[in-house]
Amino acid sequence: MTREEIKTILPHREPMLLLDQVTLADDGTARACYRIPEDPYFCQGHFPGNPIVPGVILCEIMAQSCLPLLIEPLKDHLLLYRGLDQVKFRGVVRPGDLCEVTCSLIEKKGSIYVCDATLSVGGKRCAQAQITIAATPK
Repeated sequence: MTREEIKTILPHREPMLLLDQVTLADDGTARACYRIPEDPYFCQGHFPGNPIVPGVILCEIMAQSCLPLLIEPLKDHLLLYRGLDQVKFRGVVRPGDLCEVTCSLIEKKGSIYVCDATLSVGGKRCAQAQITIAATPK
């Protein structure tokens, strides 16, 4: 999916749309990428002279990457964060970096979905989390 195709299924818009491309694989995983802009708004004060992408933004990138896994069966629902578990930050992400996310659905309980997500830059794992998403009727 291109960025324009992503906009047809995700409610996010700039500057909070944090996906450039998503591929749904036959093995049930989603692979997404997002290039951090050279001067993103979220690095303006984090940290002057040494910009580092905040962990909360990395979590948002991973969460948005999970949503395409659920869109087809949940077309008439709004998908919202329910929780983050087992979050780990293992490397620094900077402006200009290409974030690559791999995620998969690991559990479904009624309208609650749990996904595993890993964010890497240049093959190095920088963040990972279990992301819980709730499907609510629109």
